[in-house]
Amino acid sequence: MATQPIYKIIFQSRDRLYEIYAHKLSQSALFGFIEIEEMTFGVPSKLVVDPGAEKLASEFEGVKRSYIPLHAVVRIDEVSREGTGKVTPVSGESATVLSMYTAPKKGGA
Repeated sequence: MATQPIYKIIFQSRDRLYEIYAHKLSQSALFGFIEIEEMTFGVPSKLVVDPGAEKLASEFEGVKRSYIPLHAVVRIDEVSREGTGKVTPVSGESATVLSMYTAPKKGGA
């Protein structure tokens, strides 16, 4: 039996960079979004408590499906095993998010 693929999704929201792992990833029916399902947050260790991973798990607790805007996605990788998700503050040039959309020029043409 084939194992389910695992995707590492890195995206920016507000002033934070999220790294999450999920088993299902697809283009959403909502224009300009990707759809993420079956998020995984690693196996919690009983010896070491990672506050970043716990914060991420609590933020997505009860979420069945998440829609991420395409312009917020930094990178998507299919990986061989899941890692520990994390949230890091964005400072300076640590992440560059490219936008498909451009603002209209003022004053016409």
